[in-house]
Amino acid sequence: MDTDLIRKYNVPGPRYTSYPTVPFWEAASFSESIWLDRLLAGFLATNRRQGISLYIHLPYCESLCTFCGCNKRITRNHAVEERYIKAVLAEWNLYCDRLPEKPQIAELHLGGGTPSFFSAENLKRLLDGLFSSADRASGGFEYGWEGHPNNTSREHLNVLYDSGFRRVSFGVQDYDPTVQRAIHRMQPVENVQRVTEWAREIGYTSISHDLIYGLPFQKPDSIRQTVLETRRLRPDRISFYSYAHVPWIKGNGQRGFQDEDLPSGTEKRALYEIGRELLEMGGYSEIGMDHFALPHDALYQARQNGALHRNFMGYTTTSTRCLIGLGVSAIGDAGTAFAQNEKEIDAYINRVLAGELPLMRGHGLTETDGWVRHQIQNIMCRFKTGWNPQDWSTEEWSQLKPKLEAFYADGLITYHESGLIVTEKGRPFLRNICMAFDRRLNQAQPIQKLFSQTV
Repeated sequence: MDTDLIRKYNVPGPRYTSYPTVPFWEAASFSESIWLDRLLAGFLATNRRQGISLYIHLPYCESLCTFCGCNKRITRNHAVEERYIKAVLAEWNLYCDRLPEKPQIAELHLGGGTPSFFSAENLKRLLDGLFSSADRASGGFEYGWEGHPNNTSREHLNVLYDSGFRRVSFGVQDYDPTVQRAIHRMQPVENVQRVTEWAREIGYTSISHDLIYGLPFQKPDSIRQTVLETRRLRPDRISFYSYAHVPWIKGNGQRGFQDEDLPSGTEKRALYEIGRELLEMGGYSEIGMDHFALPHDALYQARQNGALHRNFMGYTTTSTRCLIGLGVSAIGDAGTAFAQNEKEIDAYINRVLAGELPLMRGHGLTETDGWVRHQIQNIMCRFKTGWNPQDWSTEEWSQLKPKLEAFYADGLITYHESGLIVTEKGRPFLRNICMAFDRRLNQAQPIQKLFSQTV
């Protein structure tokens, strides 16, 4: 581990689940009519050939996890479930009324929040309502959801399996009690083992465990213990995320510990390297950034055959031109436009039930945006990208080339005038390499905090 490189490149930067990243969306490029026009174009381009993607945000949690930066509401009042599901289905119907043919759903993901906060019965109501207006894509589909090990029941797993779900991810984070207390996420390994075994028995073909490195009080021994326990349970894929410390984001709940309780940049990277080595010794392969999979898993196969894709749901094996986001704060992607829903639950529900699409903001991509997005997608998913030298003006190339030279001098890439390849040494710095291509970020030079550290 090169500590000098970590100090040099540990700067705030996007995770690039989209380009442009949300802080650089332009209000002037967006309206409901622009979104619907571009969504329709994306839908027609992909629905019959591949199907479309659907993301549903289920925001409720019974307790606050202090590491979490997601949009959520903390409550133990489960009466909120029915009204929220009613709103999501109303939003879905607003879209279906505007589409010229029945949607074919190739990719479906339930995220949160805590989807397993909802009863199995209410999740069934939600899915039955969705598929009353849509079909499962005939060419194949991949459906996944996120479960909390403490409240996922066998009934949850059965109901979703019966609706076509074969992927489930369980949030583990860390097994060390000191770390768990700091992040307010107390769950013994026995709970994780129970739901993992249930999922296998039912027939799920891709079970994922989500781990995080860089958490407060996390030490090398806790990472070793967590990874070894994870290896013992043998999930098909593992997300090994870098903790994104962004306490300046309103309402994200990142409190309960002090900044000095967090590992430094070099200590944090050392935690990742310990985890990565143990995972690879256990037969897992690193996929993209912060993801690992066993050779039989579809994520590994997508990396091998060049089909790996990255969007607001992270790395996926399915790429469609149309992603519709349903629920509070959900983001849709029409290929040439993004749209995000209201971020406050009551505002979202009230608008939907009044018959309005609950759009809050969005961005219509320019031709240049699309080109940059393609380069960043290649780097994040394939560790390489290429271009026609004529794509760059003399001024643009003169700005990019010194950055590429610096990466090359540090051994992070090889490059020529028509492309680059990220070296093994450069993979920890994917976000930094992408930032060199991020024209909006480079032009804006933001003076306020927007992103977490890249390392």
